[in-house]
Amino acid sequence: MTHVRPDGTAHMVDVSGKPETSREATAEALVRTTPDVVAMLAEGALPKGDALAVARIAGIMAAKKTPELIPLCHPLPLAKATVDLEPNASSGTVRVVATVKTRGVTGVEMEALTAASVAALAVYDMIKAVDRHAVVDGLRVLAKSGGKSGDWAVPASGADGE
Repeated sequence: MTHVRPDGTAHMVDVSGKPETSREATAEALVRTTPDVVAMLAEGALPKGDALAVARIAGIMAAKKTPELIPLCHPLPLAKATVDLEPNASSGTVRVVATVKTRGVTGVEMEALTAASVAALAVYDMIKAVDRHAVVDGLRVLAKSGGKSGDWAVPASGADGE
């Protein structure tokens, strides 16, 4: 499948002939900051408030808005969207893990990536007042299941985002 027609113009791929299957994708992003900032975040002591709650909701909302943000992305009825945030004060990181699930004709990798990236951006926004040097990186798909191509996952040794 391609998003480019023979004349070189973009179009949305026709997925109407594909069978519906259960599909799930998990993505991650990493926010790198200082151990002190992660400790503040974990304690809910940031000047802007509870960054973890804000980021979780921002990520879930982003998953639902993916076709509005990514051109040619199909709108999907999402059955599940979760965002987990794992602060690690010793490494000065916050790992964001987003999982999205649907029953449909195309995958949810873009929704999981969008959720993870927007949740990481929300963490950044909440901590920038105390660390202007924070970095968001490591955005990637960790696993996907369902559909014609089947299941796929990052090998366990590469799944920690570090």
